[in-house]
Amino acid sequence: MAVTSKRSATRCVEGSIPIVALAGGVGGAKLVQGLASVLPAQDLTVVVNTGDDEVFHGLYISPDLDTVMYSLAGLANRETGWGVAGDTFSALGMLKRYGAVGTWFNLGDKDLATHLERTRLLREGWTLSQATAHLCEKLGIQVSLVPMSDQPVRTVVETEEGVLPFQEYFVKHQCRPRVKRVRFEGAKTARISSSLEPAFRKAKALVMCPSNPIVSIGPILAVPNVRSRLDGFKGLRLAVSPIVAGQALRGPAAKMLQELGEEVSCVGVARRLREVCDIFVIDMLDSDRQQEIQALGLDMVVLDTVMNSDEDKARLARQILQVLRDRLA
Repeated sequence: MAVTSKRSATRCVEGSIPIVALAGGVGGAKLVQGLASVLPAQDLTVVVNTGDDEVFHGLYISPDLDTVMYSLAGLANRETGWGVAGDTFSALGMLKRYGAVGTWFNLGDKDLATHLERTRLLREGWTLSQATAHLCEKLGIQVSLVPMSDQPVRTVVETEEGVLPFQEYFVKHQCRPRVKRVRFEGAKTARISSSLEPAFRKAKALVMCPSNPIVSIGPILAVPNVRSRLDGFKGLRLAVSPIVAGQALRGPAAKMLQELGEEVSCVGVARRLREVCDIFVIDMLDSDRQQEIQALGLDMVVLDTVMNSDEDKARLARQILQVLRDRLA
């Protein structure tokens, strides 16, 4: 049965549910921030896509981890959705003056400090999970933020203009080349982070945030024993569509879906995720697609999923928690 909310509705949820959230990108970071604002820190573990990770100027860059981390720390640049608010780019400007390669990838001065410290820790033998936990602790983040794997997985986009690492496709080429295929190199041999095992055992619900289903959620699901945990998960599995009224609120999800021959709609996303999802959340603007999603065998919920403010993020998080509590009752 569908649950419909009014745009202004806010529903407070008492009590808590241990949750594992899957996230990547700006949309995912927004809902993670909302969940973190309404859940005790010990009840939220966030699994973040690392298929976007890359090395620039000898530094290990993890864009999705940083986007979520900066959002939780209250440091995120609200205008761009990525990077640190109020950052400067003096170091990048000097690199350009020296003719360094890779200067098309914007790295702010404060952002560089994150990458310098992460790279130092990794070179000293820390895992990516350990380095991430250390950075989060120093930023005062209490929520558990964990990479999908400590082994490298790289998203590669096959386009009509050649094979491109994701950051080249996304940043350097601004998503212009037509996509033919997306693959995740290293995924088959990657393993789930050991710190995720207790979180999956404790969790009563899994929430897939409104992230790009191809290149944010896709790499996470491509890690075999992450996928096996989702397949065998005993609690509720809920996904929020990142496509609203046939459009992606952020990023290239709509363009990529279309070029891969899939329907650009909440229904198209539901088809992608139906094997790892029990409850599918769509926006009010897509309420006319309810029956199509229910026909896929999914429990369907209609909410206002657009998050333009911190209040919106918290409101959607509360509503999702209420849906989960109702189903678990």
